[in-house]
Amino acid sequence: MNSVVLDASAVMTVINSEPGADKLTPQILSKALTSTVNLAEVHGKLIHRGFSPDDAWAAANGTIHEVVAFTAEHAKTAGDLVIQTRALGLSLGDRACLALAIAVQAAVYTADRSWKNLNVGVRIHVIR
Repeated sequence: MNSVVLDASAVMTVINSEPGADKLTPQILSKALTSTVNLAEVHGKLIHRGFSPDDAWAAANGTIHEVVAFTAEHAKTAGDLVIQTRALGLSLGDRACLALAIAVQAAVYTADRSWKNLNVGVRIHVIR
């Protein structure tokens, strides 16, 4: 079973039981990776929404099978993606997600519709 990579919007969709969460089945979540950059983004969003820091951390980590450290290789790839993704307004967190997916050659799951026509060498699944 190959890994998949979730961006912060996909993780938030699962945590908040938002539309599209049903597409992230237990089988998919059992092989889900995320970058430490995206984990920080989810953690911060949950705190902003009123979670305690400990509850936010538990919720953010509870959705993911494995958290992968953002490496120098990922940083270079994320930086390289600026030109390709600028018109779509992708953030550093978005590019960190894509960099991880490229590094491990895994499909990406996102709730961000602007990624629909993005072509960066990995399959992108838009969940809503």
